[in-house]
Amino acid sequence: MRQNNWMAIVAVVSATSLVACAGDAGDTEAEDAGLQDTTAAEAPTAGPPQASGPAPEGATPAMVTQGAQIFTGNGNCFTCHGPDATGTPLAPNLTDSEWINIADGSWSNIQQVVRNGVPTPKEHPSPMPPMGGAQLNDQEIQAVSAYVYSISQES
Repeated sequence: MRQNNWMAIVAVVSATSLVACAGDAGDTEAEDAGLQDTTAAEAPTAGPPQASGPAPEGATPAMVTQGAQIFTGNGNCFTCHGPDATGTPLAPNLTDSEWINIADGSWSNIQQVVRNGVPTPKEHPSPMPPMGGAQLNDQEIQAVSAYVYSISQES
């Protein structure tokens, strides 16, 4: 049963990557023909929320900034939590003060859930693998956790 959940997560990540890559397929030809695609300029894309909340005690603003990069990059967090971290059917909103799978939004609890994952989520269909399935070192876990802490403090 768990293997099916992992396979579903891998399928979602793969599909997301293919869609993202496919968007660039015709750009070069349009540019070569002197045509410009204005749709990107007209419709801003959602991105990670700016971490304007406080950094947790013991973390630096630089760690929070690094965490935002990990969230949208090699941490793959955006895949399930959404590019704006407001949640999807696969994973909860991280921009509010409601914590579903941990007791509270303390930096240490966020680090624990990032490090260990959520094997049996309370409200979402698939488990979160440790580190979201990425390979993060302790510094990266602390940084992405500091970022999540910061964006959750803004509400």
